[in-house]
Amino acid sequence: MEPHSRISDNIDIDHKTSRSICDEVGERLQQDLSLEASALPAFLDRLIDELRKRDEMIA
Repeated sequence: MEPHSRISDNIDIDHKTSRSICDEVGERLQQDLSLEASALPAFLDRLIDELRKRDEMIA
């Protein structure tokens, strides 16, 4: 067995089918990533708050 084997058969698909596949993959990724999204760690949240305060002072 080769360590980096690939499927060598090329499959020709039309643009519409390719677009549909890309759209579906994108939708599923968005769903999966939104489920995994979590709050920032506390220290990052504090740093962002500090940056907001500094921006308000400058503006």
